[in-house]
Amino acid sequence: MTTIQEDTAAGPGTLRLAAQLRTEREVRGWSIAELAERSGVSRAMISKAERAEASPTAALLGRLCGAFGITLSTLLGRAEGVAGGSVSRAAGQPVWRDPATGYLRRAVTPPGAEPELVRVELPPGARVTYPAATYAFTRGHAIWVLDGTLRFHEGATVHDLQAGDCLSLGPPSDCAYENPSATTQATYLVALSRR
Repeated sequence: MTTIQEDTAAGPGTLRLAAQLRTEREVRGWSIAELAERSGVSRAMISKAERAEASPTAALLGRLCGAFGITLSTLLGRAEGVAGGSVSRAAGQPVWRDPATGYLRRAVTPPGAEPELVRVELPPGARVTYPAATYAFTRGHAIWVLDGTLRFHEGATVHDLQAGDCLSLGPPSDCAYENPSATTQATYLVALSRR
């Protein structure tokens, strides 16, 4: 298993992610100020993330990936140097832990696969939010709950999902994944198809 997020801000995974964030910005010819304007993330936070002075959260990475027009799995896979192909071995699937919520995400499919599958473990009481821009370049987004309970906020609409339930989403909107349980982890699979 390839772990991208370590417990310390300067761990090797954080350094690779910081370098990849900088690379994504630079290949587009954007300044930090331009990325800040496109993503809604402050220049100071972008600068700290690029220098590995702060461990970026899922919400922050979602905003940056939305501006870059790539999925979070693509960003994390590039940071780890994961090669494409038709098979994604369990031992090599990029795994990342959100420092703010403790949620664990595993990129299940090989880089560039359609659809992209991500397995997420959301701790009890945790909530992760993403702006609509995170999904603006996708044409399909579905969530299949594998275990526990997931409360998904799709704009103003709230969906309470149990194990086995699958939700197919409409046009991108601000959203939040929430585990309403105080004791049980929620595990779910997210499927994304790019435009």
